[in-house]
Amino acid sequence: MDVNTATPDPIERAVPITRAQTRNRLLSRLDDADFGLLQPHLTRVPFAVGEVILRAGDAVESFCFLEAGIAGVLDALEGERCYAVGLVGAEGFVGWPPLLGDDRSPYDIVMRAEHGEALRIPADVLLAAAARSETLRVTLLRFVQVFMIQMGRTIVSALAHPVERRLARWILLYHDRVCEDDISMTHEEFRLMLGVRRSSVTDALHRLEEQQAIRAVRGRVIVRDRATLIALAGDTYGGPEHHYRRLLGEERSR
Repeated sequence: MDVNTATPDPIERAVPITRAQTRNRLLSRLDDADFGLLQPHLTRVPFAVGEVILRAGDAVESFCFLEAGIAGVLDALEGERCYAVGLVGAEGFVGWPPLLGDDRSPYDIVMRAEHGEALRIPADVLLAAAARSETLRVTLLRFVQVFMIQMGRTIVSALAHPVERRLARWILLYHDRVCEDDISMTHEEFRLMLGVRRSSVTDALHRLEEQQAIRAVRGRVIVRDRATLIALAGDTYGGPEHHYRRLLGEERSR
């Protein structure tokens, strides 16, 4: 289902919750006035693993504030082979191009790793609210800035760092956004993240296991020692997270 074109699903429903009750951390930090501009228009929508939230080239008709799950931001070569350029979870939202003056998505946005849930709002409603409130507009754009920093680090890491360091970083990014230490990470996930041969992924997983940072089982990665993963990731991880705290004033949840 493409949430920008599908008809409303009967399981979607109005969200009679307060700002403090939402599981999206960006929405929860809004003041009452800014949240009040959005609250009457929010609907909760579920996503299955692999479900498309946005397609590259499609008109952006809604914004989705993630409450659970991971939205993979994917870029494609020749329209077929996709690679992950970033991830969004409950710290933010997807559908931001209209905030930047574009009505089309440059990327595929697909639910990864686990079933997700989001609060969805029509794009025209959110843009009108952002035009009314400078504080809301700045908050939304600050998140876009953080995501751009994350995407830049993804590019630099792919150019400069060995596979095991890049893998440690991606595992941390997933770990930040899922509920458990046991994470669904298949070879398809590794291909999207790393763009390397299966044997290179296997070797990198073994090296992380030797450091007792993770345990790899079929289709899953179990985080055993997050601090070791952070040390192995080095400067590939931590920059965007720092800027999120700096710009949006929130401490890490883990």
